[in-house]
Formats: sequence, structure tokens, C-alpha cells
Amino acid sequence: MSRLRFRFILTVAVAAFCVAGGESFAQLALPSAQPAPAPAPKAAPKPAAPKAPAKAAKPKADTAKEAPKTEEPDDPNVDLAYGAFQEGRYKTALAIATKRATEKGDPKSMTLIGEIYSNGFGVKRDEPLAASWYKKAADRGDREAMFALGMMRIAGRGAPADRNEGAKLLAAAAKLGKPEAAYNLGLLYLEGQVFPQDVKRAAELFTQAAEAGNAEAQYALATFYKEGRGVEKDLTKAARLLGAAALADNLDAEVEYAIALFNGTGVARDEATAVALLNRAARQGSPIAQNRLAHVLIDGRGAPQNKVEGFKWHLIAKTSGASDPGLDARMAELSAEDRAKAEAAAKTWFGIK
Repeated sequence: MSRLRFRFILTVAVAAFCVAGGESFAQLALPSAQPAPAPAPKAAPKPAAPKAPAKAAKPKADTAKEAPKTEEPDDPNVDLAYGAFQEGRYKTALAIATKRATEKGDPKSMTLIGEIYSNGFGVKRDEPLAASWYKKAADRGDREAMFALGMMRIAGRGAPADRNEGAKLLAAAAKLGKPEAAYNLGLLYLEGQVFPQDVKRAAELFTQAAEAGNAEAQYALATFYKEGRGVEKDLTKAARLLGAAALADNLDAEVEYAIALFNGTGVARDEATAVALLNRAARQGSPIAQNRLAHVLIDGRGAPQNKVEGFKWHLIAKTSGASDPGLDARMAELSAEDRAKAEAAAKTWFGIK
């Protein structure tokens, strides 16, 4: 399924849910995926300050022999440093940002320098130097630098780990509206090591990040609403959050939203769309989606029955760790010919001839 086609299907599904008011009228048919424990704060985040393109641009000719242009633009809204960064001309970006940082004390330029050295863009990676630039920007109130430095402190990158200092930096960035900071701070409250465990406070921080569009927070908050942890149980809100996170390409949310659609849990049942989402997630490598897709294809629910294809996905899911004794027993009932076809298809998936 093309990405555009998938996004159209998912958008329609979310819109239909909102119109229907999230009414549920189906008995459970597919088991819900067991949500994984909330992850620890990410060890090596990519700060969002430079707003780099999704795929790093191939660096253009940008050698030390070329004198980078550092003239200030006529339009004050034009940022030559970030423009060069986005084009992959990292040495030029570094030269412009360094000039602006040293001559004008510009915190955004300092954050950009930190990003370049933290990731080794066009220069040798130097995390202590990156941390020093992030600190200069953070001291001047830049929330992106606060977030980046906070995550470095928690992970012990560029300096010995200091989770307390990292947490303070995340809290400052979250207060300034940085969604990723609020999400990771929520994880710390959920973890209960830096702070006393406080699920309700974690839910508040996840809500802040989710409302700002952070897909990871939307998924985490959805699991809270499903279980009634830190918030009052509300399957409708859970489904709405799962749909939003799925639109943002969060794979776990995509699987859970597909299951909710299939079962009619907090959302009007739509088996066909659910199967389309499971198919996409299965092809992205989700063992849970592969297992659920096997069930619907074998039973012919939401899609034409295709036992060979269904058991192919069962074998793939099983190899990936999603065992299913029930499907093992049913596969034993297949004819030798169909079993051989399913096994051959699974081998093809894994690139085995």
C-alpha cells in the first residue's frame, strides 16, 4: 500500500471515529497488544533546534579551501546558518553560527554549533565541546539547548552522568513548551528514580506533550487511559490518542489503533480499515501486527480468507518472537501442499531461498 493511500485510509478512519463519537458496538475479537513498559529517557536524542530535513542532505562541496560566505542577510528572518545546515553544508553552517555566537551572543547559533559537534556533522564528533555550547545556549534561555543538554546529562554523554541536573534541564525546557522535554520528564516520574514515582504527574506531562503533537506521548497517554493509570479510564480518549499517534507514524500506536478499530473498542468498528493498518504494520516488521494479521486472514474477517497467506504471517511472527500455540495447532491441520506454500512464502520474506 502506498504511503499516500495509507494516510488517506487512516485519516478517514480517525475522522469517522470523531463523527461517530467513538461509540463501540462490537465484542472483542482480537487480543489487545500488551503495552511495553514505558521506556527510559532516550540516551541519544536528536535535538530539534536545527530542524534538519528528514533525510540528511548530501553535503555539497564545502571544504576548508572554500571561504564560506558569512555576510548577514538583508532579511533578518533569513537564517543563513540553518539554511546551510539543511543543505548539508555543515562547515559553512558552523562558520556562520560561530561568528554569530561569538559576536552577537546568539543562543540559536550556539545550539546549532552544539548539534553539529554532537552528531559529527562535517567535523569530528566532540560531545564535551557540544555540551559546552549547549550550556551557553541553555544559560541564555534556549529551550532546545536545555533539552539537548538535559538528555546528554542523563545519558552521561560529554560529561559524567548527572540525572538530577538533566531532570532540571528537562523541566526548564518543558516549562518553555518543549514537547519532547515534557515527555521524557514524564518518563522520569514514571520510572521513580530521580523523583519519587508519581503516575499522575507523569500523565500530566504526557498530556502536555501529547497536546503539542508528540506521538510518543500520545501513545503513552493512550495506554494510561486504557488502563486508568494516572487518569480516569476512558477508552474513547485512548482510541482518539492512538489514532493521532498512528497518523504520526508511531508503529505501536498504529497496531493498537488497528486492534481498536477491529474490535470496536472506544471507536466504531471498521474491520476492513483495521486489516489495512495491520497489513502495513506487519510489513514494517511488527510481530504483534503480523500475528493479528495471521488471525484475520485465516478466519476471513475484514479481508478475503487466505489461509496460506495467514499462516505465512504466523510463521514470520513466530520467528520474530510472537508465538501462538493456537495457530500452531491449526497449522497442523493444513494440507501438506498448503503448508509447504506458507513455509516457502515465509522464507521468501526473510530472504531465504
